[in-house]
Amino acid sequence: MRGGTVKQTYRLDAALVELVAERARQRRLTRTEVVEAALASLLTPDHEERIEAMVTRRLDRIARQLDRIEWQGELGAETLALFVRHWLTSSPSLPEAALSAAQANGKRRWESFVDALARRMEAGPRFGSELSRDLPGEAQTSPAPK
Repeated sequence: MRGGTVKQTYRLDAALVELVAERARQRRLTRTEVVEAALASLLTPDHEERIEAMVTRRLDRIARQLDRIEWQGELGAETLALFVRHWLTSSPSLPEAALSAAQANGKRRWESFVDALARRMEAGPRFGSELSRDLPGEAQTSPAPK
């Protein structure tokens, strides 16, 4: 043992050796110094803490995304419920004589609605993103999903 170092021989994948050599060229270090730094980084006690912090940040981001999805789902359900309640309370029942004409008109209007909805979903912007911009104190961190 000389100077606190021990000579070891390891077999490494050729692509990994090329990465080590490239990093050594970039940093103007020896390949040994690059490998020592990589091993020290991997084996230091704070390595697990760094990984835990990284995973925690990712989980927090996923939780925020799920909260946003949940809010948008609730918004859609509440919007539909409000519309249906309004429609049921403001629309009188039809007499039997007018029922077939109303059903034909309803089918035509439904198809028009579905076409408009498809165009809106393709082109954007989404209703939820418009609404969240209108809410006071609500800062949208990312655009609504398309």
